Amino acid sequence: MTTPSTPPAHGQDTAPFLEVLNIRKSFGGVQALRDVSLQLRAGQISHLMGENGCGKSTLIKIISGAQPATEGKMLIDGQPVGSLAGDLGPIGALRAGIETVYQDLSLLPNLTVAENVALTGQLVAANGRLARPLRLAALHAKAAQALAHVHLPTDRGFLDQRTDTLPLASRQLVAIARAIAAEARLVIMDEPTTSLTRHEVENLLGVVRGLLDRNVSILFVTHKLDEIKSLGGRAIIMRDGAIVAERDVRSTSKSEIGELMTGRKISEERYRNHPRIGDVRLEVSDLSAAAFHDVSLQLRKGEILGITGLLDSGRNELALALSGVQPAASGRISLDGDPVALPTPAAAIAEGIGYVPEDRLTEGLFLEKSIQDNVTLPVLDRLRNALGMISRGSAKQLAEEQIADLQVVAPDVSVPVQSLSGGNQQRVLIGRWLTINPRLLILHGPTVGVDVGSKDTIFRIIQRLADNGMAVIIISDDHPELLQNCDRILVMRQGRVVAECSAGEVSEDDLYRIMSSDQDATLQENAK
Repeated sequence: MTTPSTPPAHGQDTAPFLEVLNIRKSFGGVQALRDVSLQLRAGQISHLMGENGCGKSTLIKIISGAQPATEGKMLIDGQPVGSLAGDLGPIGALRAGIETVYQDLSLLPNLTVAENVALTGQLVAANGRLARPLRLAALHAKAAQALAHVHLPTDRGFLDQRTDTLPLASRQLVAIARAIAAEARLVIMDEPTTSLTRHEVENLLGVVRGLLDRNVSILFVTHKLDEIKSLGGRAIIMRDGAIVAERDVRSTSKSEIGELMTGRKISEERYRNHPRIGDVRLEVSDLSAAAFHDVSLQLRKGEILGITGLLDSGRNELALALSGVQPAASGRISLDGDPVALPTPAAAIAEGIGYVPEDRLTEGLFLEKSIQDNVTLPVLDRLRNALGMISRGSAKQLAEEQIADLQVVAPDVSVPVQSLSGGNQQRVLIGRWLTINPRLLILHGPTVGVDVGSKDTIFRIIQRLADNGMAVIIISDDHPELLQNCDRILVMRQGRVVAECSAGEVSEDDLYRIMSSDQDATLQENAK
């Protein structure tokens, strides 16, 4: 294992709080972790990085006591935890001061904010069993103190609010407040900024810095290289179940980190250099709904159009209207010069519009179904034989063609989609809509929760589709994604399009300034 070329500012002289030594983990005949060793120190932030499927999640579960290791051991303050790392157990991990903020946050939606924040301490005291009444006064006091540290309200109304009524950004902070209330010594954060706006991300990163100042150790799992640059510390890079490198993040380029993660060079340049743009494919005139007003735009064959804005800008609802999920109330939509009505998703599919939703897990894929079933869903009628039965042979052939074309890594098309990495799942979802031979493909957050290597593959697929004449819309608040892939970018604010920019002539800061400004947009001169 290599060491950082420049030691981190926090925790560089302290003894390790936690040491993982030669951990191995097998699932059947599959080796998920291979001789993994690392050290985590108080007041130090470490970024656990790697492609989906590299072993990050397995390692987190072992450290947090959720899974046992097959071999190896773990030390806390220099003392071994049982014979194997997994002997710790979830309650033992909490008692040792290890808190994990998973992607799903692991909050109890039917409990209040106060109960979610302060319950850990009472669970640990009762050894995981709450056979006695909660001590509500102590619980509220503990929760209020922790919430203040993450800049959330501490009044009784907020404390008594159910967590499932909170926006995602607030739930993220509640989960971190829980770690503060438990006086955690190590906080593991698994993709904590995946669905947050830039402002929300900046707020959360400020909270993370506050934890470091409190001498808490942070293990931060993310695919977003800009975030780790902002936070500093060291990157622990995994590939194929092993740690392949450690680097100081501020002295290591994003391209070098990407190459260490994937084993190949990852471009930071624009993918969109020589577009072949044809006639007008999509024309939208004065389209309005509850969340957006008088939206007009044109999109040509072979063109990639980006649409961005804050969460309340109307961008998401516009995507739903163009895909027939939530029809517009008024306005006109034309494809190839012909007016179309899109009252339902089925109508949009019939017109040749494919829509890849932002949340592939709950809105896009049938996780327990096979790749074949997921890919062929929109074209089952096309696969029927003379007897009206679906031809399994034709369905299998179509699915195999799609996964080969989109470079989906899977043993065969019969495996369930839930067994695939996030990047492969996303390619399966894109492949589903390519089976309808769409005239227009709408991609909503096409690389949310996807590692840097899979991002590169998906970006190249999008470029190829456009080069072959498909019209593409990307709805995203990931500005590097839009700047690298699009020809033009529309910025929405308060339900209206306020700017149209050339993607090759605008910066991330420019886009964010337009998104959040109360003044008229100032980059219209870049429009094309």
